[in-house]
Amino acid sequence: MEPYTSLNLIREDLKSGKITCCELVEYYLKNIEDHKYLNAFLEVYTEEAQETAKKVDVKIKEGTAGPLAGLVVSIKDVLCHLDHGLQASSKILEGFQSQFNGTAVQRLIDADAIIIGRTNCDEFAMGSSNENSAFGPVLNAIDNERVPGGSSGGAAVSVQADMCLVALGSDTGGSVRQPAAFCGVIGLKPTYSRISRHGLMAYASSFDCIGLLAKNVDSIAATLEVIAGKDDYDSTVSQKPVPHYSQNLTPDSEYKIAYIRETMEAEGINEEVKAKTVEAIEKLKSNGHQVDAVDFPLLDYLLATYYILTTAEASSNLSRYDGVKYGFRSPHTHDLESMYKKSRSEGFGHEVKTRIMLGTFVLSASYYDAYYTKAQKVRRMIRDETKKILSKYDFIVLPTSPTTAFKLGEHSEDPLEMYLADLFTVQSSVSGLPTISIPNGKDNGGLPIGLQIVSDDFQEEKILAFSNYLINLN
Repeated sequence: MEPYTSLNLIREDLKSGKITCCELVEYYLKNIEDHKYLNAFLEVYTEEAQETAKKVDVKIKEGTAGPLAGLVVSIKDVLCHLDHGLQASSKILEGFQSQFNGTAVQRLIDADAIIIGRTNCDEFAMGSSNENSAFGPVLNAIDNERVPGGSSGGAAVSVQADMCLVALGSDTGGSVRQPAAFCGVIGLKPTYSRISRHGLMAYASSFDCIGLLAKNVDSIAATLEVIAGKDDYDSTVSQKPVPHYSQNLTPDSEYKIAYIRETMEAEGINEEVKAKTVEAIEKLKSNGHQVDAVDFPLLDYLLATYYILTTAEASSNLSRYDGVKYGFRSPHTHDLESMYKKSRSEGFGHEVKTRIMLGTFVLSASYYDAYYTKAQKVRRMIRDETKKILSKYDFIVLPTSPTTAFKLGEHSEDPLEMYLADLFTVQSSVSGLPTISIPNGKDNGGLPIGLQIVSDDFQEEKILAFSNYLINLN
């Protein structure tokens, strides 16, 4: 079977009888088996996917199939799927099974998508390389000595290596976009609240978003219009109507685009990444679009603001994992206090413990105003300044990551170097704005480079159409 990159092509071939869902599932299952060494999947739902495919094939023949019939999708190990394992790639949730379907997962099922398995990730979605998983790192399919990015590394590789058509990940500070860039696929972080967080394990609740990865914009658009929208189980989700994204991918003839001057002058940016970004900017100019450099003086405050706030929220959210109610409980305990301490110290990995301690520190009485309160004020300034730019321009474009995929273990000894991988992704996370990463060529070593496109709140329709245009322009 020839690889599919588009849900539209799959639909056409299913309709004509050229393929069946059963054949499609067998194709992906074989690819998963052949690429087992990449460590992208923690669990493959072989028999369940095969059974679902049979039922969907019958529905297609009867003309009753849902809008995502033929879509084979993977889900990150932070999304609740009834009676399936759920661990956030952590020892602390050893043996735990979800007791319900998250809203996004339920909507996939209701639309006749076929969920093929759950993917590896950085523990509790904390990381930029997928090296923090309790189940070992995920390998980049392009170069097995390099990281796929994180935290949704398994999700990105499942799409990259053709083990499914679409993957659901989560994006708190770039966890869908950065691995999308490192793996040469498309990754969308929608507006905060566009997709219900019901059934998404919490890392930093005011940042967390369910995101999508695929090789084609139409597949992301079709999936987004099914899983987005209001939800009675999530009081923070937007009540705004969900547009028909997949039917509105025609771009405007002219756009006004800004790029942030400081990102192109950042100390850590790789020269090849910079050159490819400039190339994309020049291509837009030559095609009649207005592209201007703008100043964003708050760039130096992005990472500090992001890490202060997310670690604070992580400290609070992860307090529920205590060895009492579910998951891992240390066998080396003698009283209640030692059970708490040992279960958490043995169950959580190093990076998660680091962030919990950082968050506990910034929330402590002596430092709350100095760090947490101040960071909340700066967050508002960052959002206001970003939206000010977007009031004059349709989009902001910038590199997804300062570098291409780095080697396994390269930044493990220096957390600051690892955190700098998020330098360009956290702006839209702090601001809650929709952002997509699309492929933007490769470096001299053949490693993919990503380009980010940021738009104003709930402009996913606009951002998807522009992305589609820009990809075809290349």
